[in-house]
Amino acid sequence: MNRTHFDLVILGSGSTAFAAALRAQELGKTAVMTEERTPGGTCVNRGCLPSKNLIEAAKLLYDAQHPRYPGLTPTSIHLNFSALIQQKDEVIANYRNKKYDSLLGSGFYIEESHAELVDAHTVRVGDKHLTGEAILIATGSHPVVPAIEGLNEVPYLTSDLLTRQESMELTECPRSLLIIGGGYIALELGQMFHRFGAQVTILARSGQVLAHGYEPQVGQTIGAILQDEGIQVVTNASIQSVRQAEQDVVAEVQVNGSLQTFQAEKLLVATGRAPNTSAIGAEKAGVTLGDRGQVQVNEYLQTNIPHIFAAGDVIGYEQGSQMATPVGSQDGGIAALNALSGETLRAVNHRVIPRAIFTDPQIGIVGMTEQEAIAAGHRCWCRTVPMSLVPRAGAIRDPKGMIKMVADADTDEILGVSMVGHSAAEVIHEAAIAMRFHAKLQDFIDLIHIYPTMAEALKIAAISRYKDPAKLSCCAE
Repeated sequence: MNRTHFDLVILGSGSTAFAAALRAQELGKTAVMTEERTPGGTCVNRGCLPSKNLIEAAKLLYDAQHPRYPGLTPTSIHLNFSALIQQKDEVIANYRNKKYDSLLGSGFYIEESHAELVDAHTVRVGDKHLTGEAILIATGSHPVVPAIEGLNEVPYLTSDLLTRQESMELTECPRSLLIIGGGYIALELGQMFHRFGAQVTILARSGQVLAHGYEPQVGQTIGAILQDEGIQVVTNASIQSVRQAEQDVVAEVQVNGSLQTFQAEKLLVATGRAPNTSAIGAEKAGVTLGDRGQVQVNEYLQTNIPHIFAAGDVIGYEQGSQMATPVGSQDGGIAALNALSGETLRAVNHRVIPRAIFTDPQIGIVGMTEQEAIAAGHRCWCRTVPMSLVPRAGAIRDPKGMIKMVADADTDEILGVSMVGHSAAEVIHEAAIAMRFHAKLQDFIDLIHIYPTMAEALKIAAISRYKDPAKLSCCAE
């Protein structure tokens, strides 16, 4: 590509960047993306798509070996892990071809090399200099690697282990796996590898898994489920050091005041993600970063330099954002609109962001936790209902989990919902759309729900404001 000046220069090529490039095309403007790894960013190549593909395969394997219904005999399915990885790569390649590669050359441009700001209008990509009327920083995030003695001297994996066609890809299932971290990545991948046959130990620093940003009942519930499945979950675990011992990695861990040793073939570090800003030259353009390395933005996704915007994981939790692909996709389009349209600037709205964790059972979350609602000044009503009260859960013999609803005690407006249970990632959308339009508890009660469905969990939780849910009829009326 010979062109060097564009209406919009985008640092990154993930979902946020592509959404911005699409919006630029719709507005009749020119845009160029940059990428130093594989075009498409983390979600397509290393995160959401490959992990959910393999998590579902692991579920099929587990369900065959552990049928929930009496009268069904456990059966053995042969696992060919390398073939699973190959089909996962094919899925990613097909998706990238449909969503990304087919667009290139039709007004979309990508420069593949490391990109960094030279000044407020110029980006250096390899040995090229690109200039733009506006710039969008959409460089995403990377796995956090904590400072642990010996970690630099032993081989370890991060959440990038499911990457496609890159050097860190894991192509063989380990016989055992140590996971440092108790967040969603640790839980999803830990359960997945356990179901593929690995002995898995999760070392969580806090007193429970999912200790931050979730209702306490969520972590307590899923932690117990994972332990019942055979995963070793160690809480209050402080990693002192790691070392290589022949073919294994050994971790010295302080657990509730005593030093314990854990050993496994592979070590996975899953201690969160941080914005990619350390090498983008933000200071050369005068762009202000926050205390966690995030690009600071206003409600219009502008940085302190008005024609430089930022969106996606790189802004962290600015303006109430979440590090999630759909948030980046939405905000990328808004950033490009604000940068290029010349219209009144559009503010982002991060009040309602549904999230999901693809463990089995799934976890769905939207809105505030009880603690967050109280901190925001609400007088709260909240109730936790076991999934065993949901008729659908009983019908499919999968009663594991719970649902917690948080509402304003004075207005009955729904403030947040957390669910651990079958199909929670789908059900949570009903709660999200309800919150979008400021629904109240009675709205869930009045809505006719299909019987039996997992979405009835929302209705049952709402009814528990007025009645004992254990005494409800099977139709939750």
